[in-house]
Order: sequence, then C-alpha cells, then structure tokens
Amino acid sequence: MQVPFVDLKIQYQSIKNEIDTAIADVIDNTAFIKGKYVSAFERQFAELYGVKHVISCANGTDSLYIIMRMLGIGSGDEVITAANSWISSSETIAQTGAKPVFTDPDDELMSMSAEAVLNAITPNTKAVMAVHLHGQMTDIEGIEKLCKEKGLYLIEDCAQSHFSEMNGRRAGTIGIAGSFSFYPGKNLGAYGDAGCIITNDDELAEKCRMYANHGALKKHHHKIEGLNSRMDGIQAAVLCAKLPHILKWTDQRIANAALYNKYLDGINEIRIPKVRPSSKHTYHIYMIRAERRDELQNFLNDKGVATTTHYPTALPNLPAHSYLGYKPSDFPVATQLERDILSLPMYPELEEDAIKYVAEQIRAFYN
Repeated sequence: MQVPFVDLKIQYQSIKNEIDTAIADVIDNTAFIKGKYVSAFERQFAELYGVKHVISCANGTDSLYIIMRMLGIGSGDEVITAANSWISSSETIAQTGAKPVFTDPDDELMSMSAEAVLNAITPNTKAVMAVHLHGQMTDIEGIEKLCKEKGLYLIEDCAQSHFSEMNGRRAGTIGIAGSFSFYPGKNLGAYGDAGCIITNDDELAEKCRMYANHGALKKHHHKIEGLNSRMDGIQAAVLCAKLPHILKWTDQRIANAALYNKYLDGINEIRIPKVRPSSKHTYHIYMIRAERRDELQNFLNDKGVATTTHYPTALPNLPAHSYLGYKPSDFPVATQLERDILSLPMYPELEEDAIKYVAEQIRAFYN
C-alpha cells in the first residue's frame, strides 16, 4: 500500500466542479488582484469564523509581520514566541527590528506555557506571539491572563490551527489579532500562497489593511508607507469554494486521529498526541514521538508510508538565529523534539484501511 503524507488531488476531485467554476469565473472577469472574489472571501471567512475583520494578505508570514508593524513593535522591543515552530514565527519578529525571545515547550503537549512565557518577560518585552501548533491551541488562557496583567500585546499564530478551540473560543479570537496561512497543505488551503489577519479591533484592522496595500485604502491615496501583500483573486475564489466544506473536513481529521489512537494503542516505544483539556484539536498534523525515529521513518518509507518532521531543528538552534547566542541546552525539550518527532499521514480523505496499515507497520518495526 502507498500512503502519501497528504493528498491534495483527492480533495480537488471531490469538489472539482466548484473549484473549476471558481477559477474560470476569476479568469472570465479578469479579477486577478483584489476585487470581488477577495472581498467575498474576507466577508465569508469573517462570518464563518465569528470575527469582525478579516484582512487578506499574500501569505501567512506577511500577516504576522504586518500585525507587529501596525502595533508599533520595532527596534529595542522583545517578542516572546515558541522555540519549536516554523521560522515565520521568529523571522518576522526580527524583521520588525525587535528581538525574538524563545520559550521551551511543555514536554507533554509540545507547546508554549504561561509559566515559560512569564520566565521570559523582561522590561523590553512588548508582545507575546502564541503559536498554536499541529492543530492544538497552546496554553492560551494562561498566556492571555499574563499578557493582561503585564500590559503586553497577545498575537496568535494560527497557521496550523484553523477552527481549533479552547473552551468554545476559536484560535485567533483571543489576542489583539490572529494570523492565518492558507498554504496549500493547510486545513483550509489555497492553490498557492495566501494568508489573512483576523481582529475585532477597528483601528488595527484599518492600519493592517492600508499597510498590506501600499499604505492605501483607496488607489493612489497612500496615507502611510506600506508594502504589497495582497491575496490574488484565484486564491480567494478557491478558498470560497472550500469554505462550505471546512467544518466537515475538520470533523474527518478528528475522526482519523481517533483511528490512529485506536490502532497505535499499546506501542510503548511511541507517544501519541495528547489533547489539552477543554480544547478542540483540529489535527493539521498527527505527530507522534518515537524511539529510533530515523530508523522508523526509513522503515515506513520502504513500506510506502510517507512521513515528515515538523520541525527538524528548533528555531534557536538554527544558523539564522545564531546571533542571539542561544545554546541547545537552553531549550532541552525543543532540542529533544528534533530527535523524536514524526508526523504521520493526515488529511480528511485518508481511509481507515490506510491508517490501520500505517499503524501495523509501526508495530511491526518495533516488534
């Protein structure tokens, strides 16, 4: 059996007519930049997600940068974030002129904790970028309380956590703003780069919208110096076509995770994902921690099972951040995760037989 890590083509085939019609409409109307399709996506996503403002961007990385710039974060400031994330979380902090400050993740849940954030706060701390990894929200309520006590901005990186919840509150709706990526492999993915900002703050929304459009809300009326970070019409139309299906797809991911839990039960050499109490894990990634990870990964590859690692190097251990002077021993959990994390195939259309096959091969490896 061949089990791909993700199968974007099978999802396309399931809604082919809707996708093809959406793309053809954009071409027919030559609405390639901004326009009615982008406006429609912003309106529909805001309504479905339950937020006041959605500001579309060219990609999720830009959305993080734009939020911080429009909050006035810059030189001399520090922003606390996760050590075990994609580099967008940290490079955007540095690009504002601020300093990224990392926190070691919780060993069981593999995410930021309020305690770790508290220990990282200095007089220069301006904001906390809480990263909701793998589809599971971080210790957001504890971090929210801490940010209110300390007068810090709370920004949510939701690139992997579309429609994830904590006590009925969705990822991205708790801080001053949330950032989303619609990279093709995400739970809600475009057919190219795309992202957005969500916020209930009117002033911040207007600033972000201006900044992402060359500093203008109206063409040729540039109130500030901005940048070009606009979602194109084709990506917006694809996302509109997918939106009516996203909640069903999310339920299918959760069901598939339950099947993995069932079939992997009793394999002592691995640790399956632990779900935070009172939360809804949407399983962008189904990540296990495995003894002899590299050997297992090679074995699964030989058996036709595609896997990957999110992420093979903790952010403070990357050469790009060597100037910060961190040592791997400063982040023992994040550094250990480099050696034992393994992401298994996960997508809504994944069949139970395939999940069972993956689990059987893992069991066979350790036996």
